Amino acid sequence: MYSGFLNIIDILGTFSFAVSGVFSAMERKLDAFGILIISFVTAIGGGTVRDVLVGNLPVNWLQNDVTIMVIFFSALLTMLFGSYLKQFNTPLFLFDALGLGLFTIIGIEVGLKHGFSAGVCIALGTISACFGGVMRDVLLNKVPLIFQKEIYALACITGGVVYYFLLSIHWNEDLSKILCILLIFAIRILAVTFKLSLPRISLK
Repeated sequence: MYSGFLNIIDILGTFSFAVSGVFSAMERKLDAFGILIISFVTAIGGGTVRDVLVGNLPVNWLQNDVTIMVIFFSALLTMLFGSYLKQFNTPLFLFDALGLGLFTIIGIEVGLKHGFSAGVCIALGTISACFGGVMRDVLLNKVPLIFQKEIYALACITGGVVYYFLLSIHWNEDLSKILCILLIFAIRILAVTFKLSLPRISLK
């Protein structure tokens, strides 16, 4: 369970990833049950992996009925009204990018609470943000975005580094969170818009 502003971030992140999961599942033309499962996996996957790694058991969503309700109603509303959207790529991308920023902060804060080093906290933020999407893509038989050329995990790492810097200079904590979220969101949008990517390495 979280408190205050962090709880709002958690709810928004859960909503964002739940919706992105629904859009991904609808692209694959799954039935309603399949869509709901993909939505849950996308929203809680990264946080579950993070909590298991730090020994936070039972994992957060099992202790928080609000999380389950947010996912269920987000999925239901998206299924009901998603058919009115002619293009799925844009809303999927935007919700996924927003969730990426929101859950990066959640993961970093969990690391800080446990007294881990900066590198470990940023890694936990990246895991929280990315692994729900990894599970979603694997279940949908797609190559996860984090393993493709698009800048994905690097956006989380960059945002995490900036967040730590702002904390080190004693900037307002809530404003630091918001700036980090917006930075990660912006990096994802710019990377896709201008086709920015890391170099691919392959055996010839």
